[in-house]
Order: sequence, then C-alpha cells, then structure tokens
Amino acid sequence: MSEAKIELRNVHKRFGKKVVLDGINLTVPKGESLVVIGGSGTGKSVMIKCVLGIIRPDSGEIFVDGKDVLMMDTSEREKVLRKFGMLFQGAALFDSLPVWENVAFGLIQGRKMKRKQAKDIAMEKLAKVGLAPEVGELYPAELSGGMQKRVGLARAIAADPEIIFFDEPTTGLDPIMADVINDLIVDSVKDLGATTLSITHDMASVRKIADKVAMIYKGKIIWSGSRAEVDNSGNDYVEQFINGRADGPIQMEVLKP
Repeated sequence: MSEAKIELRNVHKRFGKKVVLDGINLTVPKGESLVVIGGSGTGKSVMIKCVLGIIRPDSGEIFVDGKDVLMMDTSEREKVLRKFGMLFQGAALFDSLPVWENVAFGLIQGRKMKRKQAKDIAMEKLAKVGLAPEVGELYPAELSGGMQKRVGLARAIAADPEIIFFDEPTTGLDPIMADVINDLIVDSVKDLGATTLSITHDMASVRKIADKVAMIYKGKIIWSGSRAEVDNSGNDYVEQFINGRADGPIQMEVLKP
C-alpha cells in the first residue's frame, strides 16, 4: 500500500449535544482519489473543515504527510495549508473581483505573487478548464453555474497543489455539465499527480472520479472499498444510498401530517 498523504485517527467533534464526528478513521493514500459519500448532515463537510483547520476537533489526530496538524503552531500549519487546493460547494467566488482575479486570489494574497505573473497563471488555468481568455475579464454574476464551477476548479489548481478537496463538485448542475466537471476533475488531478479527497452524494461523480470510496453515517465510516466494489458492497446502508431508496436502515426524519 502506498504511503498515507492524509490520515484521520479517531476524530471526534460535537456541537453542543449534537455529535457530528464520532471517531472517524480515514486514510487517503498518496496520489489516490478518495470519495466520501453520505447523506446531508452526516459530517462530511465538518470532516474536511477539521483537516483544513477551519474547525478544531474535540479529540483525535489528523496527519498530513505523517505530521499531526493539530500539534502544529500557526506558521507550520500555514506551510501545510499551501499544499491544498479546494473546490467549494457552489464555487464560492468573490462577486466583486473579475474571474481571473478570483483564480489568482491565493497567488496574489497568499503567496504575494506579482499581479502580472498571477494573471498569466490564472489565464493558463482557465484554458485548462476549457474557458476562453475573454472569460477572465468577466465577473462571476455574468457566468452560468457550470462556468462558475469551472472557474472554481481553475482556482483550486492555480498553485499546483499536492492535495485537492472537492466539496460537492457537481451540486446544482445538469447531468451533462456535471459529467463535464467530472472529466475536468479527472484530467486536472492526473496532470498534477495530486491526492484528492471529495465529498458528494452524486453517484455519477463517484463512479467517474474515485479510486476508493468510503461511506460516512452518523459520524462514522461504516464502509470503505474500491470504486469497483461499491456496487457489490454487501452493506445495507451503502446499497440503500447508492440506489436512492427510501426504505432501508437509513431513516430520514420526515414530519408526516
């Protein structure tokens, strides 16, 4: 087995009485694409935010390249965060900045790169995700949802990161545009040789971008395996989820009249 790029060991997080992460154990091998599936409110986004240091877990260990990020001081943690790129749910672009500056934001603000050099890189990354140079001068409000998602992807790969997180990369897109985004993700990751951790409930995405799949339910990883194994997992929770069935061990809380 290849070495772990990211590893979570027994990570717990609660907000008041609500337990969100209940002893998460997860390994993302170097150079592989791991996709975590699970319904809304199962702890997927909180898990990613714990790795990025946006949320501090109550207990457990989180390793990036073998070093526990929870034990680091601010400057060490900043160095580690430079390894990451992130495609946020809903693209999360800055409305007041033109597209190229959105893509170059981390280069200019985080790495203090000269604007001219950063713009050249931004334009190159926009071309990589299939957007013409003139798109760089537009503002996010002038773009369709699919184009915004592509800009978000260009920003995620702008600094050639070692690790990329994808948070619901195809939410809100029609099936054809979702497939285009999935293809772009696969190509971008291959170009960079990056390690990726994605969270989604879109099974078409899973089948396109995953090497390995893990399912989170009630704050625990309840199943993991290869992409090929997900359709024959033998796990009732996974079966119900991937087939989108209302009946099964996962019960949605629905208020009936």
